[in-house]
Amino acid sequence: MTGTSGDRLRIGVVGCGSISEAYMRNAALFNGVEVVACADLNPATASKRAAEFGVTAMEVDDLLAAPEVDLVLNLTVPAAHFDVTMRALAENKHVFTEKPLSDTAAGGRAIVAEADKRGLMVGSAPDTFMGAAGRTARGLIEEGAIGRPVIGTAFMMGRGMEHWHPDPSFYYQPGGGPVLDMGPYYLTMMVNLMGPVSRVHAVSTSGQTERLITAQGPKQGTTFPVETPTSVLSLLEFACGAKVTFGASWDVFRHTPPPIELHGTEGSLRLPDPDNFSGVIGLSRAGAPWEETDTAQFTFGGFNWPTVNPDRANYRMVGLAEMARALREGTRPRASAGLALHVLEVLEAVLTAGGTGRAVDVAPVDCQPEALTEDDAKALLQ
Repeated sequence: MTGTSGDRLRIGVVGCGSISEAYMRNAALFNGVEVVACADLNPATASKRAAEFGVTAMEVDDLLAAPEVDLVLNLTVPAAHFDVTMRALAENKHVFTEKPLSDTAAGGRAIVAEADKRGLMVGSAPDTFMGAAGRTARGLIEEGAIGRPVIGTAFMMGRGMEHWHPDPSFYYQPGGGPVLDMGPYYLTMMVNLMGPVSRVHAVSTSGQTERLITAQGPKQGTTFPVETPTSVLSLLEFACGAKVTFGASWDVFRHTPPPIELHGTEGSLRLPDPDNFSGVIGLSRAGAPWEETDTAQFTFGGFNWPTVNPDRANYRMVGLAEMARALREGTRPRASAGLALHVLEVLEAVLTAGGTGRAVDVAPVDCQPEALTEDDAKALLQ
């Protein structure tokens, strides 16, 4: 395996918050990867996670420099993504980071340039597009089930984070908000299906200037300021010619339309929440009634989370397993830095267009990942 020792990519996790449980638990499902260490700014948090999964707890600096770590899995808050990733690259480590790649597109470009200079690989969440629903939708698009995509809608609508997260203020600062926090799932899925975006139009607003924390915890009942738009409506022009309305909001009490619908010259396609790995795909051929496919039957589709009374498919870590394959074979990973950077540039363009009222052009780079077949997916498992 290029840039590693042995046949497994040895992973050190930086950031041991709630999302780390999914990655660390799921590592056992995949071949070619092994979590060997973890670190957090709070040593007690790292020690707890290390004991839970039988790995070594370290200080952050020690993990970044550790010779037994091949790749740093960056699960820090978005504002720290750039710093931790650049420090890992400086230690000649490959990196896989939670989304977004950086809190700014300029930071994302610097990360890609530094990795290229050092001959290192960077990957980024989300990897949900490699799940059963994303693969099924990609197959239908490629076989021409809806013809040429013409228009579509994508909606991420909800009430925000303060109702369940004990300390949610960072979600509402620059670098956060519904566009940069949840937008990567929607944009990555659509780029996977239709290729890159070339132009963006948008309007934005916020329903409240401050938010009240109602989730249980020491900050329950306190408020915090909102420093980034919490409702954005955009029009995305894809290089393939398709036009998609994308709305992202944390000011919505109830919402009915499906997360993503794409309409082409031969039919329509309906997708489930792209934050999930599976769900029901709907296909209408030339206006016929919806043909529904429950993708739970396919690889990375079966319900496995939470581990007691599973109610959803969560296979976070598949992006790292696929990246380990890419390192072995010397190819581009599907959850690549190039894909993540394009998505970040599009989302930043959405915010810019929403703030200025002017359209923003985006370079339609070659970043659409290679389709992941069912056989490809099965090959990533133990």
